Amino acid sequence: MNRIYILLIVIAGLGLTACETPPSEFGTYRQSDGSVGVHTPKGAKENEAQAAAVEECKKLGKRTATILESRSTVNDRFPITYIYRCGG
Repeated sequence: MNRIYILLIVIAGLGLTACETPPSEFGTYRQSDGSVGVHTPKGAKENEAQAAAVEECKKLGKRTATILESRSTVNDRFPITYIYRCGG
């Protein structure tokens, strides 16, 4: 019986991690003014976009990403673009 419960917990855990958008789905880019843009795929959450921006900011030697603006796009695959300022 214990093995069944453990198996169910493992399956539930794997199912929950599968609900997040994979990092490879986000398009990140650097702008000439030093800000970072993140193209988010359909169904992605803002905190997932910020995590992608923080990773891009780390490449620039910064630790944080603060949102400056969000824009709707006409692209079906990436309907929203977020702009972040790197700091710290």
